[in-house]
Amino acid sequence: MKVGPRFASAAAQAIARLLTTPEPLPPGRGWSKQSLSRGAAGVALLHIERAHCGEGGWQTAHSWVTAAAGDGVSAADNANLLFGAPALAFILHAADADGTVRYGPARTAVDTSVVALTHRRVDLAHARIDRGELPAFGEYDLLHGLTGLGVHLLQHAAGNDALERVLTYLVRLTHPLRADDETLPGWWVFHDPQLKQSDAFPGGHSNFGIAHGVAGPLAFLAQAWRRGITVDGHDEALHRISSWLDTWRQDADSGPWWPQWITRGQLRTGRPGQLGPLRPSWCYGTPGLARAQQLAAIATRDIARQQRAEHALSRCLSDPDQLNRITDSSLCHGWAGLYQTVWRTGRDACTPEVRAHVPAIADYLFQQCRTGLGDDIGFLEGNAGLALALHTAAHTTPPVSGWDSCLLIN
Repeated sequence: MKVGPRFASAAAQAIARLLTTPEPLPPGRGWSKQSLSRGAAGVALLHIERAHCGEGGWQTAHSWVTAAAGDGVSAADNANLLFGAPALAFILHAADADGTVRYGPARTAVDTSVVALTHRRVDLAHARIDRGELPAFGEYDLLHGLTGLGVHLLQHAAGNDALERVLTYLVRLTHPLRADDETLPGWWVFHDPQLKQSDAFPGGHSNFGIAHGVAGPLAFLAQAWRRGITVDGHDEALHRISSWLDTWRQDADSGPWWPQWITRGQLRTGRPGQLGPLRPSWCYGTPGLARAQQLAAIATRDIARQQRAEHALSRCLSDPDQLNRITDSSLCHGWAGLYQTVWRTGRDACTPEVRAHVPAIADYLFQQCRTGLGDDIGFLEGNAGLALALHTAAHTTPPVSGWDSCLLIN
């Protein structure tokens, strides 16, 4: 069964109806109201996009925006793109994406908080590098770190010096560090992928994914370059990350792939512990990594690299074994994220190879939706994100709100 726009639109509308009214959260989950990932902020983003397209009402969107901010908004040092003031700033700007100012004073207030937060976090990051210590995910990554804050600034405060400071920091992050008499890439984190200390990851690890790993800074640096916003060492940083990904690219009968992460022992041997490609997700898999490398290639006008990235994604999408590893419909690691990433990559592709897969991925997405919805209402792993991907499948133009820029694929 091939899914047409009418079917995708109806599925998105059905989910939106289920999420019309904000319901009280269970005890102990009040924090998630201001969460773009799991709470009201993410659902607001769905209704904002639908209202922009005339498929939903602004009052519904406003009720979710109000719910997201109802108990106050955090601007503490742990606030990030998915939580607190940056998350609220993201949805308020999404509401104003058509040029109509709907949340002017509130937007100005949270923007001010985000800029101040960014400066504080850049100061902390530089101080850590000065001490010669390894970072944590929360310092630099997309979901919790300065890459995510930079995404907001690039989209909505490109002239602010906070953006320049984020870019300068990320360039510095790509320089090697010495730790325990070893030379490591500057993004090497001291913990394991679950943010813990474990025997399986002595000395931490290097993460490759776009959500937590080095593909996030690569995509962000590339997006800034494409907009003509650069800092000293910008091109060298793009080259360093791209070369790292070249070094760790693995070639199999099913096509190229990259490990999710490597340990210190694997760095020494030059061989990953992962034996083959895992699920083709936005967050860790070939799709997110291919999109980041495609963006870097477009930014630097490296046609050969762009073709290699697009070919890697196309081969991944042609492999039933990889596609069968997807077990849910989420944006983070399911069919919704795969669809949105492939759709965005296909729009920028220099050959029709990737675009040819879009209808089949849409079909998989719709079939997954037909099996039933989960209990998670949220954006990153729940029904709001699924509905937004379905909304994309129902239209021939990019999202008006630019909601997928928080995934760094746009």
